[in-house]
Amino acid sequence: MIHENFRCEFYFIRHGESQSNATPGVAVGANFDSPLTERGAVQAALLGRRLMHEGIRFDRIYSSTMTRAVRTTEIMLEEMGEAARQFEKVKALMEQQIPAWRGKREEEIFTPELRATMASKVPDFVPADGEPMRLVERRVTTWLENEIIFNRGLVSRAQSLRVAIVGHSAATKCMFHYIMGFDAKLITRIGMGNCSISRFLFNKDGWYPLCINDAAHVGGGFSPGGEGRVTR
Repeated sequence: MIHENFRCEFYFIRHGESQSNATPGVAVGANFDSPLTERGAVQAALLGRRLMHEGIRFDRIYSSTMTRAVRTTEIMLEEMGEAARQFEKVKALMEQQIPAWRGKREEEIFTPELRATMASKVPDFVPADGEPMRLVERRVTTWLENEIIFNRGLVSRAQSLRVAIVGHSAATKCMFHYIMGFDAKLITRIGMGNCSISRFLFNKDGWYPLCINDAAHVGGGFSPGGEGRVTR
């Protein structure tokens, strides 16, 4: 099914800092349509400048439908000299949704008992009226399979593609779990800074991780205290 000379390099990119990311103590503020902060816009510009400097050009570009991901993509393209370029906005790539926790304080929600339950169940934990990570993984990977991985018209031909997918922390880490098959308890342990790049190669032999959470262009790294939340 997959041509021996088919090759696709994926750039999984997290959006720039959003207002919910920048609000201390908010439990899961990122699961509403929060816009970028000024800093987030600068991060997106630095991302685009790096890609431009490295001579990166994408054959396909996809973004979550959420404002912060769309705007990150727009700014990135402006800095890459492709301001007029259109890209596909995909609802399936949106962040994990937990409406009942929206805008609440961490101390209201994350009791020791709840944290213990979350840690033991991880992908199967159902947060209030929201999506368990297993369901998030199903929707993002179903889209990925239909769009590229199992798209016969695409993968059955000899070609080399470079694809950008601009999305969110939790949803993208669920994608990584699908790709690499690691222990589900590690989903919440993977660092993913704002505007970071994670690169993977896919060909006839399967998946090859190239790098994860590369945020050198924004001076970013990993803050364990900021990655323990259920969603971003």
